[in-house]
Amino acid sequence: MAKDIYHDNVRNALEKDGWIITDDPLTLQYGSRSVFVDLGAKKLLAAEREGQKIAVKIKSFAGKSPVKDWENAIGQYNLYLKILSKKEPDRALYLAITEEIYTSFFQEDIVQVVLEDKIIKIIVVDTIQEVVTRWIN
Repeated sequence: MAKDIYHDNVRNALEKDGWIITDDPLTLQYGSRSVFVDLGAKKLLAAEREGQKIAVKIKSFAGKSPVKDWENAIGQYNLYLKILSKKEPDRALYLAITEEIYTSFFQEDIVQVVLEDKIIKIIVVDTIQEVVTRWIN
């Protein structure tokens, strides 16, 4: 499985934000097939008490068409979300994107029409500073 070009930047940003990376990648098996979500992580909310768990799909939008990349991201997100709901219902799924994509492409109507349903959760990452700038639930 090829890693996204921003894989390490997103991983570092999550670790700086207090997340422990538990899986890189997170393997989800369903039936006889497996899919690979880029990262699995957990955050400890209090000493010796397990807190929130997440899975992160990283998308660079580096293809020739951001719309085609968006279509691909939606499909992957929906597949992973469905499998997680069956296999790990306590793990939230996030789509990680760069600050640049968020401030440009993600403001367009073709993205907003999907996001208005509030199904896709997003992590926005500054890949230069390697920090999470927004959590959008």
